[in-house]
Amino acid sequence: MKPLNIKRFLYTVVLFALSALFMTACGGTKEDADNPEALNTDNSQTEFEIMGGMSALSHGYTDNVVLNQLMEETGVKITWNTISDSVGEQVNIRIAGGELPDAFMGVGFSNYDLARYGRDGTFIDLTPYMTAEIMPNLTRILAENPDIRAAITMNDGNIYGLPSAERMGTKGIGKDEDYSIFTIPQFSMINKAWLDDLGLDIPTTLDELHDVLVAFKENDMSAKYYGHEAGTTIPLSVGFDEWCWGQNIFYAGFGFTNWPNDVINDLILNPDGKVEFVSVSDNYRAALTYFHEWFAESLIDPEMFSQDHTQLMAKTSQGYVGVSTWWYIEELMGEYSKDYVFLPVLDGPSGTHNVTVRTGGGTSSGSLSITSAAKSPANLLKFYDRWYEPEIVMQLQYGPIDTFFTGKDENGVWLSITDEESREKYGKSAGELKNELEVSGPKLILSDYYQTTFKMEDRAVERLEDLYNFWMPFVSNPITYPIDAVFTEEELDIIDQYKTDFENTVAENEGLWLRDGGPTDEQWDAYKNILVESCGIEKLTEVYQAAYDRYVSVQSQKEAN
Repeated sequence: MKPLNIKRFLYTVVLFALSALFMTACGGTKEDADNPEALNTDNSQTEFEIMGGMSALSHGYTDNVVLNQLMEETGVKITWNTISDSVGEQVNIRIAGGELPDAFMGVGFSNYDLARYGRDGTFIDLTPYMTAEIMPNLTRILAENPDIRAAITMNDGNIYGLPSAERMGTKGIGKDEDYSIFTIPQFSMINKAWLDDLGLDIPTTLDELHDVLVAFKENDMSAKYYGHEAGTTIPLSVGFDEWCWGQNIFYAGFGFTNWPNDVINDLILNPDGKVEFVSVSDNYRAALTYFHEWFAESLIDPEMFSQDHTQLMAKTSQGYVGVSTWWYIEELMGEYSKDYVFLPVLDGPSGTHNVTVRTGGGTSSGSLSITSAAKSPANLLKFYDRWYEPEIVMQLQYGPIDTFFTGKDENGVWLSITDEESREKYGKSAGELKNELEVSGPKLILSDYYQTTFKMEDRAVERLEDLYNFWMPFVSNPITYPIDAVFTEEELDIIDQYKTDFENTVAENEGLWLRDGGPTDEQWDAYKNILVESCGIEKLTEVYQAAYDRYVSVQSQKEAN
């Protein structure tokens, strides 16, 4: 579901004019909106209307056994006004018309939306309700995970939406450290059967890999080893700045991995807490100059700039490619996977490497927002606090016990239905069953739940094992910029103004220099000048630095408490 997208003029014209109406008609006052400590103690309301989005495959929430059980236990009754199409449009109509439900759920409000609606009084501040009496489960989680609180705290210090995230990390496979499954998105791999045939060792440096690629090409290993047509060998094939199948992991030999071309992926967070853009660094320039030579020698697939992942897989799964990147060897290499092994992170010309890691998939701060129409927010929040119980959120995310979860293992951890069992009983795969049963809304699945509450899917376990055992030892400093840092409206305006031009300029020049060579001193100076004068790199640096500083400040305050 796409986040709610409301035009700026709607904010500044319509909602401004209607804000007084909202506060009067719904029983609020301006004093309440301006007082973040105001706690509504009214407990008379027990019936609520919830409006929001749901999966197009969902059967709806009215007959959901888990939700109905929670309503019975908490003494509230919910009227579900859920829609799968045109959610944003319908929500806009309700807000602009002053016909607010008691809460919006699963809409996908951005932080910009939350801050604006919080300021005009449409959404209430939830901070006063996050107590051991009203929301014991969420209060405990936020105390133990100050980064989640930081991700949902707006720049005014208030919280206007309940959090949602699925934190699949290495704690879920029993490790002490919790590295997200997204920490390193690209795993490189090499055809070891070809290496053995040529009497070559697995490379440990970029220069050694270069020589191996030359040997793959000169000996036409796809033809020599697999009997394919002569001239079909592709020494190295990847996508250009793609998430899990790009070239970026090879930049580690120059001190960075900027992953796909995106502003936030271009950021480096230094140990002193200062942010900088890698795309203007000397190391970045050196990397492009270095890898152009590989391109010029036809060691890199010339279609890397145009191919999609299906085109890449068509080559790798037929035994044409010597080196590539993906999450799983088996998925990329197909029946040839037995011949491939992971390629370690390679040292560059200076003898060093550095992998820039990422945080997880991020925390959504707009999964449930209560409006000024709600007379008794505490009663509704007591209902939603139950969603943060491990066994409850498990069922809301996947499906009920005795439907999606079929029994427990010897450690008391729930086991999910298999594809075979699901097809036999329900006529559909386990994934299809999940899509029908999943409830959109405020849900937090923490890594340790996969050890204590329900099993993680086998493929995710495999990837996390690979991440922890093979890739993380190459990471000397796991510090990274938080992708769920919160920005002010003014900062978001600056990002909106420059983000596209910045990304396009970096990508265009990166591709040009990899393919054609460069940059010369003159080209490099002109490029940096464009980033300053036209793409707002200095302003963007200030914005991301300010957001990070606030994020750290919120974490520090809560850790101190």
